[in-house]
Amino acid sequence: MRLPAPLGLSAEAWYPADRQTVEEALACGDVDARTARDLGYTSLPVSEKTAPPDMAVLAARTLLARTGQNPADLGQLLHACVHYQGHDAWSAPHYVAHTLGAHDAVPVGLLQQCNGGAIGIESAVARLLADPDAGPALVTTADRFLMPSWHRWKSDYGMAAGDVATAVLVDRRTADADLLLHAVTTTVAAELEVMHRGEDGLNENPLSHSPMIDVRRPKRHFVRTYGTPFFLDAAARRITAAVTTCLAEAGLAPDDPRLRHAVLPRLGTKALEEAYAPPLAAATSAPQLDLGRASGHVGAGDLNASVADLAAQDLLAPGEFALLLNGGGGFTFTAMVVSAPQR
Repeated sequence: MRLPAPLGLSAEAWYPADRQTVEEALACGDVDARTARDLGYTSLPVSEKTAPPDMAVLAARTLLARTGQNPADLGQLLHACVHYQGHDAWSAPHYVAHTLGAHDAVPVGLLQQCNGGAIGIESAVARLLADPDAGPALVTTADRFLMPSWHRWKSDYGMAAGDVATAVLVDRRTADADLLLHAVTTTVAAELEVMHRGEDGLNENPLSHSPMIDVRRPKRHFVRTYGTPFFLDAAARRITAAVTTCLAEAGLAPDDPRLRHAVLPRLGTKALEEAYAPPLAAATSAPQLDLGRASGHVGAGDLNASVADLAAQDLLAPGEFALLLNGGGGFTFTAMVVSAPQR
């Protein structure tokens, strides 16, 4: 999506106080040594006491207070998640809006798997561009991965899951924004939805296929049926298209010296090296940046947490750009170009 003018992004990530180090996970048998090496994480944040919607509220309150944004002036609140939010037949986005006092913001829930936060930003941008009267949008994500429904180290291949919430304010005002958003592009590989379904039928009730969420089982079926190269080829073509298009829409050449970082998703090291790093390197010469070793994969919020880190850690000098890349089961792949504003 080509923007007629940059939009402002400000972001916060909320991390719980508790962590499980990889050494602790090895000692208690949560992960084996080979898998730990393939993942490359040093620790995972763990939220035993705070439910995901409350995690999102904590991230959002910090962001709104820092930016001086009145929640009553928000036009939209988009909330993305991967896992259970704490109640059944209930709307977490409305809870977040209600708790924040964002009474005029339209709450929208996003089920885009691990790309939900990125799609939330893209959706917020589309609304702001389409409606000149729309107020700023708040995009929140929050996930926690607790047993017995989800084993943060064993429920999936290629990642281990950390409990993190994010909040991103998308606004026409840019003067005080953390970053400027120049372009966002999403590509789709819907034929890959079978990777998370396998040969399973569509059951009547949650957790009917297994008492614990087990993404490894359908992935094994996918590999047996289609082969790993089928996924890697499909992903590479969509990643290349997303990155190439996004850079062009931001007015940047792939080797532009102002492009300081190409930010990777927060997946395991081996998964990144196989699926994401090669097509990203083919599409841009920007140095690749991995911000996820101490967070793990944070559900729907990988890209949004990286937006927060780019700003909080001063990883961009004024006038420098970063490209952020993310993907989510289904599959969708999103590329986004941001820059640090000139103060």
